[in-house]
Amino acid sequence: MSEIVIFGAGGRAGRHAVREAVTRGHQVTAVVRQPDRHRDLTGEGVRVVTGDVTRADDVAAAAAGHDAAINAAVRLDVPSREFFAAAAHALLDGLGRAGVGRLVLVGIGSALETAPGVMVHDAPGFPVDGREFSLGPVAQLGVLRDADTAIDWLVPAPPAARTGRYRIGGSQILPGGDGSASFSYADLAVALVDEAETPKHHRTLAAVAA
Repeated sequence: MSEIVIFGAGGRAGRHAVREAVTRGHQVTAVVRQPDRHRDLTGEGVRVVTGDVTRADDVAAAAAGHDAAINAAVRLDVPSREFFAAAAHALLDGLGRAGVGRLVLVGIGSALETAPGVMVHDAPGFPVDGREFSLGPVAQLGVLRDADTAIDWLVPAPPAARTGRYRIGGSQILPGGDGSASFSYADLAVALVDEAETPKHHRTLAAVAA
């Protein structure tokens, strides 16, 4: 059993990650901005705390004493590139201060490559709003790659009912990972907690698919 802090625990990916981690016997600190809206998260093995993933002090306070961190936080009321870059900086700073050495961040499939250097969101006809949002996780990845940090991070990127299996690896779309294969938040949660428990991929963007 270990202690895992999960930022953005009130969202769909975050909730599934909390459930997956608790099912495996881990102690979970669920970090949300408005705990009153997420009272249902509280239960055996789960402690809900207030925190903003873009504030390094909040990250450090929530993560103290934990073995690993998962970030599933997202904001739609803040420009995507601004939010994801700020979150990456705050996570690296705060987790470093807290002594947490492993960070797994939810990525986005549209930032994967269809060919070397060509991302899904660069395809002709890709929705403008969707591309703008996708550039946020790209900015986040840039912060992580450029950082001089001891934190071992990973960004699993899923394609847009738990199957109980998944594949992971590489920055290009996996065969069947274009959305044609079944993949759920529960599948993603398995990958997130697996990589928090027993890291197998390091300092990279990795496609995940069923």
